[in-house]
Amino acid sequence: MGHVSTTSTTPSLPVPTHAARLREALLAADFTADGLLDLLGAQAYAALARSETVPALRATRGDSPLETLVRLFLLQQPVEQARAAAALPLEEALADGWLVREGETVSATVDVRPYGGPDGEDWFIVSDLGCAVGGAGGIGKKDEGVVLGVGGASTTLAGITVRAPVATALDLGTGSGIQALHAAQHATLVTATDLNPRALDFTRLTLALSGARGAELLRGSLFEPVDGDTYDLIVSNPPFVISPGTGLTYRDGGMSGDDLCRTLVQQAGDRLNDGGYAQFLANWQHVEGEDWQDRLRSWVPRGCDAWIVQREVQDVTQYTELWLRDSGEHRGDPEEYRRAYERWLDEFEAGKTRSIGFGWITLRKNAAVASGAIEPSIVLEEWPHPVEQPLGDTVRAHFERQDYLRTHDDAALLADRFVLAPEVVQEQVGLPGAEDPEHVLLRQNRGMRRATRVDHVAAGFAGVCDGSLSAGRILDAIGQLTGEDPVLLRDRTPQAIRLLVEEGFLLPVTGEETG
Repeated sequence: MGHVSTTSTTPSLPVPTHAARLREALLAADFTADGLLDLLGAQAYAALARSETVPALRATRGDSPLETLVRLFLLQQPVEQARAAAALPLEEALADGWLVREGETVSATVDVRPYGGPDGEDWFIVSDLGCAVGGAGGIGKKDEGVVLGVGGASTTLAGITVRAPVATALDLGTGSGIQALHAAQHATLVTATDLNPRALDFTRLTLALSGARGAELLRGSLFEPVDGDTYDLIVSNPPFVISPGTGLTYRDGGMSGDDLCRTLVQQAGDRLNDGGYAQFLANWQHVEGEDWQDRLRSWVPRGCDAWIVQREVQDVTQYTELWLRDSGEHRGDPEEYRRAYERWLDEFEAGKTRSIGFGWITLRKNAAVASGAIEPSIVLEEWPHPVEQPLGDTVRAHFERQDYLRTHDDAALLADRFVLAPEVVQEQVGLPGAEDPEHVLLRQNRGMRRATRVDHVAAGFAGVCDGSLSAGRILDAIGQLTGEDPVLLRDRTPQAIRLLVEEGFLLPVTGEETG
């Protein structure tokens, strides 16, 4: 998460003067995501991701450059100077401040985590000591101004982001710069903001050590630093935790309830260029007597389409325990922990909050919606099931299908041609030995991995959709084969076709009908 509402002072950071030299040394030693897996083995690698360091320490008892770098930057172990000098340009690393001398040894001042880019790039995410996922620190008491490394939330956001080439991109609440690093691969100009100046420095380090283009770095809260500028892409993994305090800036937004996420979403509409996307991770309250979908629908700004996916819901006790463990309060004084727990529950009770939802929010600016020419497409759904990342193309295709469906009535659907999406398979469900299945499922093997139940007509229709015949002509043929009235088929089937298109099972074919 990034910081958008408070700040603090913590120790100084390296300067990236010799970042290119350090990067060369890291790559030469195979200090990469693949190199780590090869060195540590699957078990130690997985243990390190759980912040269990003993297996990794055992696997790095040799003196190779890779073992040295793992001990320095991931395990936070002091290393003899001669050993460090064999692994990296020691004097440059000391001069820049990546390392510090401690007698005859050197120690790292920051976590450096190898991170594989979407196209096989070797990147490095720089964060505070003990705050890289898979580093040595693990979950524990954190200072309020710390900057975290890459984690599950940041990789989720990176995976769902639409990756079309754009002129301008904004990473709001950049943290250690993960989203800015991704955006730099397909945006001409990247702007990264954060209220914590250390986060901006970490973003500069991450970009430099990863060999990426620099970004415009601006300090401030929410959209204040960008002074009315608009963007083709906005991404944010904000401090979305709904908590009774503002002690940890990387997670606590400093506003009541889910107001920070609501404000961020509502203000994003005015910051998007036409056709631009804004994509966020967010938490939201489930309030007694209120439908969560109505709450989120009210957040969508004018002139935007929206797709909001609720991935998980936790009751207030689960949620409280999760974030008290995150801050390490469960390891301290039991009485202090009990009082903290009470404060969280008091806050939820005062707001009539029964549970907390977590998910993805994607907005797309649409000039036709802004002008009132068409109604906005606002889709809210609960989808706790496994998905296959990356989903950026899936997100973009969702909005393209919504555009299609809004401009095609039933008659237009029947005149058009469709193809079955390549990842779709059919499953028949029924008792063993039964002559006919109880029902038929169409299932996607990629993307959202949806499954939908269809009747025999819809299953037969989908199975022959290869783009050669219009939907109407296919239904006429099905009517002749089954003896059903083709007029009735044409009357009742468009609703099923519309659903299959909306969920991505069928893809419209453009151009004149053939065949």
